[in-house]
Amino acid sequence: MSDSLLGLDEPPQPRDPNAGAYRVLARKYRPQTFAELIGQDAMVQTLGNAIKRDRLAHAFLLTGVRGVGKTSTARLIAKALNCIGPDEQGGPTIDPCGVCEPCRAIAEGRHIDVIEMDAASHTGVDDVREIIDASRYSAVSARYKIYIIDEVHMLSKNAFNALLKTLEEPPGHVKFLFATTEVQKVPVTVLSRCQRFDLRRIPAEKLAAHFAEVTGKEGAEAEPEALAMIARAAEGSARDGLSILDQAIAHAGIEGGAVTADAVRAMLGLSDRNAIRALFGLVIAGDAPGALQALRDQYDLGVDPQAVLKSLLETVHRVTLSKLGNEAIPGQATEETQALAEWAAKLGFPVLHRLWQLLLKGHDEVARAALPIEACEMALLRVIHASTLPDPGELARKIAEGLPVGGPAASTPSAPAEPAAPRDLAELLDRLEAAHDHHIAARARNLVRMISFSEPVIEVSSRGLPADLVRDFEQAVRRTLGKRWSVKVTDAPGEATLAEVMAAAALAERDAVLASPVVAAAIEAFPDAELIGWNNDARRTA
Repeated sequence: MSDSLLGLDEPPQPRDPNAGAYRVLARKYRPQTFAELIGQDAMVQTLGNAIKRDRLAHAFLLTGVRGVGKTSTARLIAKALNCIGPDEQGGPTIDPCGVCEPCRAIAEGRHIDVIEMDAASHTGVDDVREIIDASRYSAVSARYKIYIIDEVHMLSKNAFNALLKTLEEPPGHVKFLFATTEVQKVPVTVLSRCQRFDLRRIPAEKLAAHFAEVTGKEGAEAEPEALAMIARAAEGSARDGLSILDQAIAHAGIEGGAVTADAVRAMLGLSDRNAIRALFGLVIAGDAPGALQALRDQYDLGVDPQAVLKSLLETVHRVTLSKLGNEAIPGQATEETQALAEWAAKLGFPVLHRLWQLLLKGHDEVARAALPIEACEMALLRVIHASTLPDPGELARKIAEGLPVGGPAASTPSAPAEPAAPRDLAELLDRLEAAHDHHIAARARNLVRMISFSEPVIEVSSRGLPADLVRDFEQAVRRTLGKRWSVKVTDAPGEATLAEVMAAAALAERDAVLASPVVAAAIEAFPDAELIGWNNDARRTA
C-alpha cells in the first residue's frame, strides 16, 4: 500500500503572505553562524573546544544585556549540535553548514525537535511539566532534542523546583538552553546545574564596523561619525543599534541620501558636540549668563535638559581619561580631542571629581523635577558657583601653613589652576591626602625612605618597601602630579621615614618639656607624676 493511501504525504504548504514583506535589520542580519556573532570570541572558543573534545554540557545558561545575541547564540548552538553536514554524514561542529535540513529548519524556526518557549508568558509549573513529560521521548529526526527557554528568570519558584531533577539528570538526547537578562533572579540550584556563558556588551568600535557593513549591504551610505554615534547610543546592544540604524536609513530618505551625524543627532535628540563643548567651557569659566543662554539655545532646538547634563557628564569623563593619557574614543573629532587635551592640562583631578559629582546630582534632580529646564539651570548655576571655590585640599594646606585663603584667586570665576610641584616628600603626601589617596599616603609615611626628590623623579630606598606599595605609590603620584613623574627604587639606606622623623621630633619635644624648670620642679615635688600632654603655645610664652 502506497504512502499516499495512508495519508502520509506532506500536505501542500500555504504560501506565506508576508514572504516578500520588509524585514527589519535586526531580524534580517541576525547571525547565522558563529563567525557572524560579533564580540563573543571567548564564548565561541570555549564552545568550540567542548564540541571538539565531546565535553558537551547538558544545560547552557546564556546571560547578558538585551541585544547581545543570547537567543541567536542558543539557536546557533542548536544548529551546531544537530548539523549533519551537506553529505548528511557529519557530527556536532562549531561551524554548522547551514544547508542541511536540520540547519535550515532550525534557522526558519520549524524544527520539531528544537522547541522555543518564552518564560515571560509561560511561567507556571504546568508549562514546565509539559517539557519534563516530552523530554522522556527521543528526538524525532535530530541528534538532540533541544529546549530553548528565553527569559528563564521569569519562571515561578514552583516551576524551577519542578525542573531541577530533570535538569540535573536529563536523558542523553536532551539539551537545555536558557537565556536571561537578569541572572541574579535565577535560583542558585539552577545555576549550579548549567554551564554559564556571560555574553559581553559589544564594543562600540565593533558595532560601528558592523553597522558600516550592514549599511553597505543595504545600498545606503553613512558618515563614520554617524555610525559611531549610533554605536555609542546602542550601549553594547547589536539589536538596539540596528534598530536605530534602520530608523536613520529611513530618515535619510529613499533618494540616495546619506545618513549624516547631524541627522542622527536630531533623530536621537542628542546634544550637538560643538554646543556641548562651548557650554562646558562657559561652565568651567564661571560665565553664568553665557552658560544659561547656551542651555536655552539647546532647549529651543528640542534637546532634552537631561540629555544636556548627560553630555556634560560624558565630557567630564572624557577629560579625566584624557588626563590619564588614554587614547581618543573611535569616531571622536580632531577638534574635540584637542579641546579635551587642553581641559585635561588645565583642570586637576579634585576639580574634575567635583564637577562629576555636581553634574550627576543635577542629572538625578532633573529626572525627577516638575520643571526640567528650570532644574537644569539651577544645577548649572550650582556647578558654576562651585567652580569659583578653592580646592578643599589646597585650602586646607593654606590654612595649615597660615597663608591667606581669600583674595582674587578665591573669587575669580575661572577653573582653579594646577598647584606648583611639591618641594619634598611631606608636601607630596599632603597632596595625595588632598586627592583622597589617604591609605597610600599613610603607608608611604611609615615605609618610604627618601634618597632624592628632584622633579620629575622621586628616588626611594628599596629596603623594607613592599612591591605593591611601590606600584600604588607611583600610580598615585602620577594621578596627582602628572604622567611624567616616576618613582625610582634604589638599593641604598635612604633617609628616615616621615613617621620616624615625627616620632623623633615628638620625643625630643617631650624631653624638652621634661627638662623645663617648671616641669622639672613639679616632677621633683611629685615623683609619681606622669607627663600626659602639654600646650606648645603656653610653653613658648612661659
